[in-house]
Amino acid sequence: MTFLGWLTIVLFAAALTVLALPLGRYLAAVYTGQRTLLDPLFRTPERLLYKLIRVDPRRGQDWKAYARSLIVFSLAGWLVLYLILRTQTLWGFTGLNPQKFHSGTWDVTFNTASSFVTNTNWQYYGGETTLSYFSQMAGLTVQNFLSAGVGIAVAVAMIRGFIGRSGASLGNFWQDLVRTVLWVLTPLSIVLALVLVFQGAIQNFSHYLVTSGPTGLSNQIAMGPVASQEAIKLLGTNGGGFFNTNSAHPFENPTGFTNLVEMLAVLVIPAALVFMYGRMAGNRRQGYAIYATMMVMFLGAACVAYVAEAHGSPAQHAAGLHTHVIAGSTGGNLEGKEQRFGIAGSALFDVVTTVTSCGAVNSAIESFT
Repeated sequence: MTFLGWLTIVLFAAALTVLALPLGRYLAAVYTGQRTLLDPLFRTPERLLYKLIRVDPRRGQDWKAYARSLIVFSLAGWLVLYLILRTQTLWGFTGLNPQKFHSGTWDVTFNTASSFVTNTNWQYYGGETTLSYFSQMAGLTVQNFLSAGVGIAVAVAMIRGFIGRSGASLGNFWQDLVRTVLWVLTPLSIVLALVLVFQGAIQNFSHYLVTSGPTGLSNQIAMGPVASQEAIKLLGTNGGGFFNTNSAHPFENPTGFTNLVEMLAVLVIPAALVFMYGRMAGNRRQGYAIYATMMVMFLGAACVAYVAEAHGSPAQHAAGLHTHVIAGSTGGNLEGKEQRFGIAGSALFDVVTTVTSCGAVNSAIESFT
């Protein structure tokens, strides 16, 4: 264990709180119809979307109508995603399948569509060896937005149910979904994607690069629109990575700074929803109390994970390997971890994604103690 490791955990908790408080205030304004700074930008697209899907956003829905709209929308999204992945070779005319990847088999496609529509994001494939850029963007990235939007909409509806005097109206599912995608997920994803690109994450539509190593053997380096998918993967607590190694890959998570930013991205909306609840309930102290309780449990888990990994594994001790901090080494269990993240950055990332049920990883969890 090192001072820097503990400092990372403390700074993360402080930064999360500082970011979640104003975001919670913003979310409360979005879902209660108050004016926000982004209204001039999104009001017109919002009205056009309502006309396109023929929905009256002013019409409230009870829980049955809300659930019915959610189920119909999710089933339609599943079907569209399944067709995109199942017909991947047919979309070659877009120029977004430079590697000429074939369409997925029905079982893998069924699994993938079900996983991404439900925000599970369990991956039974290697993204960079299986899916075209079109499938990644029009299929998976879109569902990263929509499935997260559905989840947040349900959270808002539940809050309305808790604080309402009757269950006659939980709001309008379509309005909650549209506002979540336009006012919340889209601007945050743009900002995060730009930060990732500035730090070294890639965003292109190039052919895969082929290089020769010292032995003369050729190596293929995958390319693609990674930063845009990585942003919503984290903000929507989705977790499905562009690459098979997920956020351990340097094109998804290039530096220690992006590791910190990505962890904040995973937790900032869930944390802000707690503060939003306090505002919508008319009692901010309720939000503070819930947040404090959640933070204590989270920090407890983070400390346990960090101490365990810094102590080292039984196999290391049995082999007589040192696990203590010495000059040039942080000690502990570094197996399956990226050196640029270290033990604290890896353990904290794992706890962050576990408490949010996000599937992202930046290290090999099977190598943890």
